[in-house]
Amino acid sequence: MHTVIFACVHNAGRSQMAAAFFNALVHPDKARAVSAGTQPGERVHPEVHAAMAEVGLDLSGAKPQRLTDGLAQGAQWLITMGCGDACPYVPGLKRDDWPLEDPKGKPVERVREIREDVRSRVMALLTREGWLPGV
Repeated sequence: MHTVIFACVHNAGRSQMAAAFFNALVHPDKARAVSAGTQPGERVHPEVHAAMAEVGLDLSGAKPQRLTDGLAQGAQWLITMGCGDACPYVPGLKRDDWPLEDPKGKPVERVREIREDVRSRVMALLTREGWLPGV
């Protein structure tokens, strides 16, 4: 079982979207995702809740959490969300960075565009790694 960590600074937007899409689409025996941040916020951004609900993904139980050594233990991937120098680094993990705009405070139309960008990147990762059901 592979573990992918989606991480950003506040763990309240992009990384939450990515983990939700990943876990909804992945073959459950092949991989799982968690999301975390270096300076977790108090809650997932309301505009992110709303945008994800539009596509049938409920983030009401999602809570920002700190990226710790314990959380990273056993993971194979760390995918950061375009947070530049503030992005976390965990030695020994495969890395990728997705340069995504922070959806916090953005109009709903822009949050939807970010959501769709996240979804397409997650699908590309799942396809590339052979983690989709039926693959």
